[in-house]
Amino acid sequence: MNTQSNAMPESLQAQSVAPGALSATRPFYWALRRELWENRFVYVAPLVVAGLFLIGFLITLIHLPAQLRGYSGTDPESYREAILMPYNIAAGFMMGTYILVTLFYCAEALHGERRDRSILFWKSLPVSDRTTVLAKASVPFIVLPLLTFALTLLLQISVLLLSSAVLLASDLSVASLWTRLPVVQMSLLMLYHILTAHALWPAPIYCWLLLVSGWARRVVFLWAAIPVLAIAGVEKIAFHTQHFATLVGNRLIGNTPPMGYAPADIFPTDPMTHIMPGHFLSSPSLWIGVAIAAAFLAGAVHLRRHQGPI
Repeated sequence: MNTQSNAMPESLQAQSVAPGALSATRPFYWALRRELWENRFVYVAPLVVAGLFLIGFLITLIHLPAQLRGYSGTDPESYREAILMPYNIAAGFMMGTYILVTLFYCAEALHGERRDRSILFWKSLPVSDRTTVLAKASVPFIVLPLLTFALTLLLQISVLLLSSAVLLASDLSVASLWTRLPVVQMSLLMLYHILTAHALWPAPIYCWLLLVSGWARRVVFLWAAIPVLAIAGVEKIAFHTQHFATLVGNRLIGNTPPMGYAPADIFPTDPMTHIMPGHFLSSPSLWIGVAIAAAFLAGAVHLRRHQGPI
């Protein structure tokens, strides 16, 4: 009896604590779901690009056996690059789509709800401005990187399976194809590249667009570009240099000097690439950028709290 009486209060206490623990994450969860519901292009655009690439690759499969026969007599490096080409193109297409979708989403995230005046409804709900802005920031920093990685991996596996089927139908060996494509290593390299070069490294640009999105009344891209162009123009006139423009451009396209690739000119999903994450994570420029991004996010929270509909 004592055991049962002691167990019952503990179970009741656990039940009373559980809703409180869940209540902190539930508003964030629904705010994130709202973002995906209202901005369906976030996942529709990558799916469309992946489908178009797959259709284009199916057309090029007609020439695959002849191409591999032509490369079979060349040096191993050229043969390996020929095999890796469609996988690198697939990754390049998806990462380029990720950059474009992220830019458009960040420019629209806070501006759209002010333009259609839906901010009045969303502010009436018991969801803080900080939770809302963090949910919006999770799309470029969490949702899109994981979606891009998953779609790129599916594309590359599809390319591998379709290529193998065509080679087998042409009475060619698929052994050289599979031995030169360590899928697991390529996938890990690709995930590392997406999270570092296209999520962490350009974070200041994405958060700057979120900040301007919460302030501008129209043409968010123009207002976001004016300070950048002004600073770059003053630097060019005064010092005849273009360090700021180069810095912004490198951040935008994911060109990361402290990334730690060796050699640096190899595509990041190439299985011969070696990465040094410690070199990247210890880079002062990375953490300066993260600090600037956090300041921009804090400014976006402040603007959403005080800015009304347009």
